[in-house]
Formats: sequence, structure tokens, C-alpha cells
Amino acid sequence: MAKRDVPEVNAGSMADIAFLLLIFFLVTTTIGVDQGINRLLPRYEENPPVPPINKRNILPVLVNKDNQLLVNEKVINIKELRQTAIDFLENNGEGNCNYCFTGKKDPSSSDHPDKAVISLSNDGLTTYGMYIAVQNELVAAYTFLRDRECKRRYNMSFSEMEYIYNDPASKATEGLIEDLEPKVKLIQEMFPMRLSEAEPKKNF
Repeated sequence: MAKRDVPEVNAGSMADIAFLLLIFFLVTTTIGVDQGINRLLPRYEENPPVPPINKRNILPVLVNKDNQLLVNEKVINIKELRQTAIDFLENNGEGNCNYCFTGKKDPSSSDHPDKAVISLSNDGLTTYGMYIAVQNELVAAYTFLRDRECKRRYNMSFSEMEYIYNDPASKATEGLIEDLEPKVKLIQEMFPMRLSEAEPKKNF
């Protein structure tokens, strides 16, 4: 009986195909980059001076080990935090803030946006997800107030204005940065982000 020849598989181009696939995946794959929280930390001082702050100008925000959110010692939902912070920041207790249009003028709450401080405390067992969610809501409160005032004055959101101001490409545009700088600083001074964060505590 004649011996039957088995046809060979031509594998000569397999290396080329593998190389092309490798290049394809390298080019098309998106590598995620972790982003931190944008904060400008103060310089270290041995005995920093403690400015006098009236108790009503401080909004205490606490997150306990069970991820419960407490504002002024009352448990609230994370969805209520942004509006609570907005109401506190523009309360206008002194009545001399001419841009706090919806301020409730509660005598037990903040006097003025430039005096209002949000004090955030976390338990050592607070989850990272809850910590970030609280940070996002508090920053969103400042962003809302800044955007609203910036649109009223300049028909442009503060987020957009700040992005253009900080964009290296826009610095090449003659006169643009010089025009935006006083506007950005004015809005920041009207609603300064005074967000104080204490060292995490244990089991509260």
C-alpha cells in the first residue's frame, strides 16, 4: 500500500502575523491613568497661627466608619450634600453679600462666602469610594457658585475660563491671559475654596 504524504502547514509567516497583532494592540489599547485630587497644600509650619473663626462659619462634615455622612451632627444622604454646602456658603448671615442672591440669611449659618469654611473629617475605616464621593460633592458646590457668578458677569462658565487660563496653548494668544487673569482671581476671591481636611480619626 502506497504511503500517503501529509501536507505541511506553512508557518513561515506566523512570526510576521504575531508581530503585526502586537503592534495593533499596542496602538489601539488605552492605558488608564490614575488621577489624584487637585489640591494645593500649604507649606509646613512648626506652630501655624490659628485664625479666629466664628463657629457658625464652619460647616462640619464627618464620614464615619460605616460610611454614614454627618453634617452638623445630622445624618444626611450623599445626594443632599452639594445643596447643603451651597446653602451654607452663600447663606449671607451678615446681609452684606451683594452676589448671594439665594442666601437664606440664617443667623446660625455662615456670615459671608469669604468667611465660610467646610471642615471635613473621615474615619480611618471610611472607604476610598465614599471619601472621593464626598470630595466631589463639596468641590461641585464651589464650582456651581463660581460658574453661576462667572456666567452672570462674563457670559462664560468659570470652569471654561479657568481651563483656558491654565492651558499652555492659550498662553500663545496675545493678551488673552492678561484679560482672563483678573476675572479668574475675582471669582476665586468671591467664593474662595476654604475646605479644611482633618487627619483621619478612628471609630467615630
